This record gives sequence, C-alpha cells and structure tokens, in this order.
Amino acid sequence: MGRVLIAGTASLLMCIFLSPRFIAFIREREFGQNIREEGPEGHHAKAGTPTMGGLIIFTAVAIPFLILTKYDWKSVGVLGTALACALIGFVDDFTKIVRRRSLGVRGRTKLLATIAISIGLWLAATKGAHLPDTLRLRIVDAQIDLGVFYPVFIYLVVAGTTSGVNLTDGLDGLAAGCAAIVLLAYIGITYITTGQGDLTLLAGCLVGACVGFLWFNSFPANIFMGDTGSLGLGGAIAGLAVMTKTEVLLVIFGGIFVLETLSVAIQVFAFQTFRKRVFLMAPIHHHFELRGWSETKIILRFWIIAAVCAAVGFTLFQQSIK
Repeated sequence: MGRVLIAGTASLLMCIFLSPRFIAFIREREFGQNIREEGPEGHHAKAGTPTMGGLIIFTAVAIPFLILTKYDWKSVGVLGTALACALIGFVDDFTKIVRRRSLGVRGRTKLLATIAISIGLWLAATKGAHLPDTLRLRIVDAQIDLGVFYPVFIYLVVAGTTSGVNLTDGLDGLAAGCAAIVLLAYIGITYITTGQGDLTLLAGCLVGACVGFLWFNSFPANIFMGDTGSLGLGGAIAGLAVMTKTEVLLVIFGGIFVLETLSVAIQVFAFQTFRKRVFLMAPIHHHFELRGWSETKIILRFWIIAAVCAAVGFTLFQQSIK
C-alpha cells in the first residue's frame, strides 16, 4: 500500500498548498457563489464565497495519479468519467457566475452529456477491462445478465450518483466529508479485488484530495467545491462502483446521498400530488437547519451516518466474496 499512501498524501498536500492561491485568484476575479433566494436565510451571508474548488480537487487527484499509474482500463475509465463529469460541473459553475444567477447549464444539455459519459464508461468497462454485462447483487449470491440494457443501467448509476452528491453539497464540508468516507471504503474494496493496482491508487488520490480540500471547505468555508467538485466526485464514485461490480451495494455505501435524493423526490411528489410539504425544505439537511440545528451539528451527524453506511456496505461486500 506504499504507492497508494504516497499518492494519497501527495493529493492531500497539493490541495492544502494550492488552495490559498486559488482562493485569492477567484476572489480577485469575483467568481463567487450565487445563493438561491429561496434557500435558508443564513446562507445569504455565504454569497460571494469563492467557488469551483473542484478544479483544485481534480488537479490534486490527476497529477499524482498520472505520474504513478500504469494506465490500466479500469482506473483510466474511472478517472475519465470523473473528469468528464467535473467538466460538466465547471461549465455549469462558470455559466452561473457569468449570468450572476443560481441556474446554470440547461437540463437537456446535462442529460445528453451524462448519456455520452455513461457510454464511455460502459465501453471502458466492457471493451477495455473486459468486464461482463452482468449485475452482481452481492447482498445475495446471484447475478443478472443485463445484456443490451447494461449501458442504460450504467447511465442510471452515473446520473443517480452525481445528482446525489450534488444535492448533498449544501453545507460547508458536507459533500467532501461524505465523499471521502465512501471513497475510503472503496480503497478497501479495490485492494481486495485488484490488489495494489491503479484502481486502489486512484481511490487513494481521491480520498487525499477530499481531505485536503476539507481544510478550507470546513465550516465556515473559505471555498466551495461547486458543481465542478460535486459532479466530478459523483462520477468517480459511480465509476468505481461499475469497475468493482458494486453498483447494488452503492445504494448502501452512498446511503447519505440516497437519503438526500429521496428527500427531494418525496418533497416534490407530496407537493405536486397533495399540495403539502413533508419537510420544511429539501434536501433534508435544510430541513434540520430550519428546525434550529446548527450547521456543524448537521454535518457531523451526517458524516456519522455516512460512516455507518460505508461500514455496513463494506461488511456486505466482504461476505459476498467468501
């Protein structure tokens, strides 16, 4: 694990040393976060906080990885997926900044881009890494041959994970901390499945970059990761799930992301159907804010939930390979 430790530490240190200069650069150009008017009142004070910190995260991931990797299909496919999703996020962030509003790229454009990325991940997994078009259930000893529907399933994994991480990115350090926890579990999973391979190396770089970014993103945040970071990290997690055949277990690993996504879906369904709201505000972390919980309390408790979900998922994965 020496190579993984070196790469992860390098990513962490790069984030810590590059972030102050990047923050100053963003401040000089007034590339600050636009806050939704309908968001919690306390968030309006965060308007203007430097954003697009995902650029720092993926710079810190890519440089050590590209220096130390042996360029196998699995790891390159995951990194390509992450960077492509981060690119969508960057265009979204930049559009918001230029237009000075909280709405970015059109939904149709994001949909088409996500479909293209999912096809690329499918090709890397099946044609490059020669993985089968099957779905390993893991929870039970069974698998399903998806055949031609496997690319559609991969799209659902990528779209669902990127959306989940993006929705979770609403409090200082919440998404970065939860993503680091899930990715830490994937260091163990990739080590078990591939040994000290490039996939483990990439997972180590991702964890290191998330932890390094937290140094400046923790409450009160000096910088936000923006959609560049949240979509990129979601793409990385989705790619790791596909390459390790843990797509089903990802529902458990990323339980906190599932919870955030479900809260939005429930809120929308309840309001459109019954004209009533289940939560004071969705995603659910805003509900607890409006109930009077401090931001740090919500973040820490959600990190705990993320850790429990990752531990349960990792235990189920170990049992599935015995």
